[in-house]
Amino acid sequence: MKRFCVGLGLTVMMSMSINACGPRQASVRTAPTSAEATIHFTNNLDQPVNVYVVQGGNETFVRQVGSNTTENLPVRGIALGSQVLLRAVTVDGKKQFDTQNPVALTSTYTWRVP
Repeated sequence: MKRFCVGLGLTVMMSMSINACGPRQASVRTAPTSAEATIHFTNNLDQPVNVYVVQGGNETFVRQVGSNTTENLPVRGIALGSQVLLRAVTVDGKKQFDTQNPVALTSTYTWRVP
């Protein structure tokens, strides 16, 4: 009986070690393919501004930027290379700054007001 138990124990241990050394299941995912545009924005005004991207007549709020501040603003939902207008409006609504012509969004587009 002792031999049987030792033999059974060795069989169980070998079975467990074989399973432990077997192939593992791996989850493979791809990285996101859409890169994000960024506006390197400088606000030289003495008050905050709200920054917008205008595409096809649709205005998308990007972020509010404080006075005398430079920030990198991620532009989500608009593809790189898209032709857009950029708009900055002071928080009191009294001043508005627009790009004169459409610009192509790049990975980092630099813009400053005024």
